[in-house]
Amino acid sequence: MQADIKWILRPFDRLTVSELYQVMQLRSQVFVVEQKCIYLDADNKDQQAFHLLGYNGEFLTVYARLFAPGEYFKEAAIGRIITAPAVRRSGAGKALMKKSIEIVRRLYGAVPIRIGAQCYLNNFYTSFGFQLDSDEYLEDGIPHVEMLLKPEIE
Repeated sequence: MQADIKWILRPFDRLTVSELYQVMQLRSQVFVVEQKCIYLDADNKDQQAFHLLGYNGEFLTVYARLFAPGEYFKEAAIGRIITAPAVRRSGAGKALMKKSIEIVRRLYGAVPIRIGAQCYLNNFYTSFGFQLDSDEYLEDGIPHVEMLLKPEIE
């Protein structure tokens, strides 16, 4: 699966209408319908983010938004991390995280990266070096924690 992903990185104002529609559809499919969570996904933060879209053919399989330090958290941030249900357990989510971290480092240098992670995914994010950095909290009724990836010391 990982080799089949075609990556597109765009700031908000360079997304095509079709790309934006696919992003909003995938986010709604997973975060609203699948997780049974009624919340306003359009949070006025998309405009400040870079959007990383991963396609398998014409199918948007993975997605994340990437923020510069100070835009979402004090640190750089990765958010709205999502894998389409059809490709889960294929390695696509791991490819997305690896690519997201790589791009944040390329764009902003060796800076810390913060995420707001759903608690059930703690082990997944820990596998990339993220460390727990908050107490558990509820966001839209779902248990979350903040996690931090410190820059690698060379």
